[in-house]
Amino acid sequence: MEMSSARLLSELPYYAEQAGECRLFERTHASRLPLLIKGPTGCGKTRLVEHMAARLGRPLVTVSCHDDLSAADLVGRHLIEGGDTRWCDGPLTRAVRSGAILYLDEVVEARKDTTVVLHPLADDRRQLPIERTGELLDAAPGFMLVISYNPGYQNLLKGLKPSTRQRFVALGLGYPKPEVEQSIVQAESGCTAEQASRLVRLAQALRRLTEHDLEETASTRLLVMAARLTVAGLSVEQACQAAIVDALTDDAETAVALAEVVAAVVGGA
Repeated sequence: MEMSSARLLSELPYYAEQAGECRLFERTHASRLPLLIKGPTGCGKTRLVEHMAARLGRPLVTVSCHDDLSAADLVGRHLIEGGDTRWCDGPLTRAVRSGAILYLDEVVEARKDTTVVLHPLADDRRQLPIERTGELLDAAPGFMLVISYNPGYQNLLKGLKPSTRQRFVALGLGYPKPEVEQSIVQAESGCTAEQASRLVRLAQALRRLTEHDLEETASTRLLVMAARLTVAGLSVEQACQAAIVDALTDDAETAVALAEVVAAVVGGA
């Protein structure tokens, strides 16, 4: 029996669309183009990729980038096993062979010489040269390269090389509008509409703070975590202290200032 589109969508990883980004992702995939998603921590970049991979029916390979990530970690390497040498594909190669969506999360954390390996996949060639085996691998149908990063405070001195970023369609995400963010918090946590509304108002207040040297501000992800703690039985203030204030800073004075904002916005909830 054929399933309705509404039921199919309900079974996908939950994602509340902000401004047409799902259609952009879909059209980018159909056009065999790579996609760069930029936005603050916890705004929904990874969830968008998970949602769209399921929606498009493509397997998803995710790599969390870090400064020790090498090209061999992505492409693969020879391994010695039982006295014999065999080639082992890395996540990039597996995605190219299988036609998966490859997602490199926080790609600016990887070394610049590592990201160069993406160049022939991110242009019209859609090929992966594997130097160690001599193989020139064409991307299987359905393959898509997606990278993301946070362009904010901690990445001011990083960023992507122009020769890399100009190969990608770019999508900028921010924190959702209040009504959308409230729906996300409520759907992801099971909290009440009133609790979700209070948490969103708190996030807006914290995001307006400029006098404290915070590397990050209250993300949608942190709001969901706080909401889940309230559902588990903590007061909203206790949940916000644990999931938001103490997660954002180790500085005692800053923590006190943030806690005062929490008390003013959600106190007594």
